Amino acid sequence: MTVSGVEVEKLAASEETLSPYRHFTAEEWGALRKDTPLPLSEAELEELKGFGERISLDEVSEIYLPLSRLLNLYVLEMQELYRVTSHFLGRTQAKVPYIIGIAGSVAVGKSTSARILRTLLARWPNHPKVDLITTDGFLLPNRVLEERDLMGRKGFPESFDVRRLIKFLSDVKAGSRNVEAPVYSHFTYDIVQGETIVVDQPDILIVEGLNVLQPWKPAEGEEPAPFVSDFFDFSIYLDADEEAIRRWYIERFLSLRSTSFKDPGAFFHRFAKLSDEEAVATADAIWTSINLANLRKNILPTRQRAQAILRKGDDHRIRDVALRKL
Repeated sequence: MTVSGVEVEKLAASEETLSPYRHFTAEEWGALRKDTPLPLSEAELEELKGFGERISLDEVSEIYLPLSRLLNLYVLEMQELYRVTSHFLGRTQAKVPYIIGIAGSVAVGKSTSARILRTLLARWPNHPKVDLITTDGFLLPNRVLEERDLMGRKGFPESFDVRRLIKFLSDVKAGSRNVEAPVYSHFTYDIVQGETIVVDQPDILIVEGLNVLQPWKPAEGEEPAPFVSDFFDFSIYLDADEEAIRRWYIERFLSLRSTSFKDPGAFFHRFAKLSDEEAVATADAIWTSINLANLRKNILPTRQRAQAILRKGDDHRIRDVALRKL
């Protein structure tokens, strides 16, 4: 039995209709920037890149600029909604930020994406104050993880102080002033004691983390609590093939081995003297036992909960964009 070209096109159209997402190639998505100018220089992009990240101004213009344009429209509508609601209630409400969540695997480029979006969104005239936090700050301190035998599961849902994260987001969404978030150091691989990030009624808050789209389960005897994603107005999932992410993780590990790992104060200083072969084997073992396991069990299953999925190719460039239908 043969299938004609017309039938193939009808089948593809049917699948697109049935999908909760509208799919775009990078080129199609890039056209949606219209005539929006790129308010970012090459020098600024270099500062926004994560360690070992590969991203060009062309990709920022093609992917992130249209995304910032769309989000700008959403924020404008949200601000108008709060304005008319305040008018209806006859009283001024506290300023409530538009919250964007960014999820995805370790080494997929979440931090760089978050920083680029923050910069672009802050340069739209109607919301100049854009804050960014990572959920790494809500990891339990190493001493607690060691007590609970969870150091080998760092990044898994049970390694986070979920109650504190929910309380933080609840306070921010309620319009509270000067809400504090803890700080995490990738150098010491631990929470920085006594240091916090203060979030004070921003126009937009970006929350970046591994498991931010996951439905959290209360422990036995605990009351059900809101999910982290319940506080999001928009969510993004950064996606790529497992093998590509594995390669990027190993490449980053090798680069860190010859840079920050050399500092005696670094948590991973013990890896600095590994041979190339030993370093690759070590990175691969960490990836497989912790990060890949977490990706498959806890992170990837949440992909379909995102409003937008940015799919990267093997070259680390975003090749496809899926936007959830309204």
